[in-house]
Amino acid sequence: MAPPDPRPGDEPPSPLPPRSPRSLLVHWAIDAAVAFLVVVIVAMILGASIWLVAAVAAVAGAVAAPATRRAEERALAVRADDHRSPEAEAGPET
Repeated sequence: MAPPDPRPGDEPPSPLPPRSPRSLLVHWAIDAAVAFLVVVIVAMILGASIWLVAAVAAVAGAVAAPATRRAEERALAVRADDHRSPEAEAGPET
């Protein structure tokens, strides 16, 4: 589906400013929380201890954190390149 035609006077939003990636600790915490939420219901049905689920989630978060941080670094690099490019400042051609 094509995006709607812009209305007269509508300006495209300004690009987001460049920033540094979040720390590895933040990535670990978020990844561990997601792993916990993914596993907790099934683990509780199967009778696993909540502490075991938390430990498995912490390990899964530690394993996934470097990969998610690298993904954020790549995405921020693309955003920074878009922010510096003259096409981004000129806006889309019509």
